[in-house]
Amino acid sequence: MSTRGGQQGQHGAEEQADEPPRRKRKSRKGEEKPLVAPAPPPPADTRAQRVLYVGCEGESTEPDYLNYLNERFGDGSLTGGRRFRIQPVFAKNGMTPARAVAKVQEKAEEDEAWALFDRDQHHDIPEALELAAETGTEVCFSHPSFDLWLLLHFQAFGGKRSGSSKDVVDALRQADPAFKNFDKRNDKSVKDGRREALKKKESAAVRHARSMVDQCEHSARCKVKSTRKDRYQWVGAPERPDPLIPHSGHAADCPVLDRDPSTDVWRLLVSLEIVDA
Repeated sequence: MSTRGGQQGQHGAEEQADEPPRRKRKSRKGEEKPLVAPAPPPPADTRAQRVLYVGCEGESTEPDYLNYLNERFGDGSLTGGRRFRIQPVFAKNGMTPARAVAKVQEKAEEDEAWALFDRDQHHDIPEALELAAETGTEVCFSHPSFDLWLLLHFQAFGGKRSGSSKDVVDALRQADPAFKNFDKRNDKSVKDGRREALKKKESAAVRHARSMVDQCEHSARCKVKSTRKDRYQWVGAPERPDPLIPHSGHAADCPVLDRDPSTDVWRLLVSLEIVDA
């Protein structure tokens, strides 16, 4: 029952109280009984839900994975009641990193904006990073590809690499039977059995990703230890209105394009409190 409806009912009760008492009529068999107002609906769930728009360079793997996070963790049952909804932003045949950043900022408007993109052979990554900094978009950069993040669910992966994703994909195919045919016949989806294979391995993936930062050979100051809080205030914010957004851990003088292998996707999971920092 709405508030307005409740107020009208109270006024009606007051008017009846001022009228003189009336004699009660005896009920007659078959007489139509007065209608009874239906019970008010149960109150809607008012718990806050964090909304994130995430721009994806790819059209399949990244959106599938983000939808997996929605499905498994979005209702808050595994994150201490803190609910979230990720809205993947992607395009057919993919987008360049700079386009992914621009598009997600356009879609997110005042909501939280993130972007996922890979090294691959892209030439606009510096532009994408600059645009992200200007618009307050958080970046999860993977070198050589997002596939590395999937692999880290099953094993560590380090050492200087060639910049090609072939080693990553080969290792992923051997890591679990569900991924045996990954990237064959254009199948880079993350659905069904592949989602099952990833379950309960999020902490291992974050640990493996963070260890690669500590092993970075481009700067002795690359360490995963500092965190910061960005002020993302959403409607009905819960007890923690300022979600934790951890730094990538890489030093300012560490060249982004040379971080091979590395991935910052762990920052998203820590921020969503899927995994503790």
